[in-house]
Amino acid sequence: MLVRLAYDGAAFFGWAIQPGMKTVQGDLEEALSMIVRRPIRTVVAGRTDAGVHARGQVVHFDLTPAENAALNRGKDITAEYALTRRLNGILKRSSSGAVVIHESRKAPRGFDARFSALWRRYSYRIADSTVDLDPLARHYTHNVGTELDVDLLNHEAQSVLGHHDFLSFCKPRERATTLRTLQDFRFVRGSDGYLTVHLQADAFCHNMVRTLIGTTLMVGEGKEPVGWLAHRLEAQVRDSKTKLAPPHPLVLEQVQYPVDEELEARANQTRAKRAPLGNVEA
Repeated sequence: MLVRLAYDGAAFFGWAIQPGMKTVQGDLEEALSMIVRRPIRTVVAGRTDAGVHARGQVVHFDLTPAENAALNRGKDITAEYALTRRLNGILKRSSSGAVVIHESRKAPRGFDARFSALWRRYSYRIADSTVDLDPLARHYTHNVGTELDVDLLNHEAQSVLGHHDFLSFCKPRERATTLRTLQDFRFVRGSDGYLTVHLQADAFCHNMVRTLIGTTLMVGEGKEPVGWLAHRLEAQVRDSKTKLAPPHPLVLEQVQYPVDEELEARANQTRAKRAPLGNVEA
């Protein structure tokens, strides 16, 4: 089964199950277990850190034919619609509406939420000194006390586009590659004066999105010279000179997959390149 969901990360200690902690995976799997009456383990497109949100998260999990047939409890509705409705009912109570299921459907043959993905896209919201701060937006906006030059920020961002070893911008996992293809990284000032950062890659290493943003802002705030991102990329070292941006403005916006006929081939290709792999997350 394939499920698309959104969540407010402020209500959780990240995606992944942690003992004694409230997590998105924990709430979702508990809801699924209540419906199916056995433990269910999910596979997610990209694990998110504590405080990070999602509008376009994707998971998959396996049900038996009998379990799938019983989802609608004999009502004249599809199993997929029944699952979505029942999950939302449970999650509304357990997470106070912080998790919403947008779609449930039978997964195509060969689909893997993690390994079949072509790319992940994130956004990040920033307010600099040129805008009047909105206190109602403080929970999903990073406030920077200086004026930011968008052209300068984009010059830095463009210097790390492409296929590279992003070790300097990742928290590496044991035996996991840090090779990634960064397809989009840009800062856009909206009509309201706020900046939105757009990032897209085939996959992201642990902390990669927040580190790229935080390190770019070091240049934008005048703390490091122009060319700092390219210098850090070439250095191939993770140290205290690399800054991690706060998590609360970060949103997983979308995960893109190939056409159904190419899902299995894509999953096999990705496993061969990256397994064993740690978190695919920000």
